[in-house]
Amino acid sequence: MDAFDDLAEALRRRLIERARDGGAGESDVDGQVRDLVDREAPALSEDDRLALAERVVRLAAGLGPLESLFADGDVDEVMVNGPGDVWVERAGRLERTDVRFDSDADLRHAIERILAPLGRRVDEASPLCDARLPDGSRVNVVIPPLSLGGPCLTVRRFRRHGFSLEDLVANGTMSAALADFLAAQVERRASVLVSGGTGSGKTTLLNALSGAIPDGERIVTIEDAAELRLRQRHVVRLESRPPNLEGRGEITIRRLVANALRMRPDRIVVGEVRGGEALDMLMALNTGHDGSLTTVHANSPEDALRRVETLALMAGVGLPHEAVREQVAGAIDLVVHKARARNGRRRVEAVAEVARFAGGPATRELYRLKDGRPIWRPRAVA
Repeated sequence: MDAFDDLAEALRRRLIERARDGGAGESDVDGQVRDLVDREAPALSEDDRLALAERVVRLAAGLGPLESLFADGDVDEVMVNGPGDVWVERAGRLERTDVRFDSDADLRHAIERILAPLGRRVDEASPLCDARLPDGSRVNVVIPPLSLGGPCLTVRRFRRHGFSLEDLVANGTMSAALADFLAAQVERRASVLVSGGTGSGKTTLLNALSGAIPDGERIVTIEDAAELRLRQRHVVRLESRPPNLEGRGEITIRRLVANALRMRPDRIVVGEVRGGEALDMLMALNTGHDGSLTTVHANSPEDALRRVETLALMAGVGLPHEAVREQVAGAIDLVVHKARARNGRRRVEAVAEVARFAGGPATRELYRLKDGRPIWRPRAVA
């Protein structure tokens, strides 16, 4: 099979060069490949030549060396840090692969093949790009001059079937008692903020918590890249839109949050607050839209509240800090903190209720995972 690999790689380079030189396009790649396979490997059987042609087409018309990684169902994330440095995440652990591109140009070609069907592109004038693949996977691209080691590509794979609370109990993310407690809080319309670092599983937990929302309620989800898969029947999914190549047409999360209030939602689920939309979210929760869910990047429940305050101040409407703190205290009932351990396992490490004090909001810890053992504290507020 090594000879097949060598021939496939040689043909892939030839087709790429022909495309760069303005030669034949994608429409006749199949014909070109089959002609070349017939010419270069006439001694092979018909079945072998067909298999070789299919492999060459997959390499040349697909994502090249990355094809094998995307075909691996155990890979959760693909990280390309330049043509010769490709990593993946499996079961929460980072692994370096032996996959490599021959040059920056080959890697750029694969990136272009990912972005072109999405109507997106990167170049020296616009060297950053965020996008979502048709299957829901999230894509981030950074190219020189911002990326000093060559083009960088990060793809977070999308799971078609989100985890339920029962699944998270089964895989050790939380105990059954904690899952029952959180489900009860969501059902009684507690407004829940899920915090954690990058890759800690915030969106996974948010999706699982949303399963406790009664089926008869109208839910509006708002995301940068649509990842949530709610099981209820009455769900309206909204997704932000980046500006086009001319810098126009952007629809921000903040604008979608404001619009969602006009859509008669029973619950609003925001994939992540990361800017001025935090203020709109707080105001919505304080005006009758309790029971909503969202996530935020933070290192602890206490940091999560401070970060929401900071993001709300970024709205630039001139509210004093004290007023924003009052909004936070009145809007958020519960903070659930998720973290990823060194061994790659993701767990709920803490749960805290939000209490209102004279100086503003503060967290009161209800649950803590310490040395692998759950510690419960009685609730001070019903």
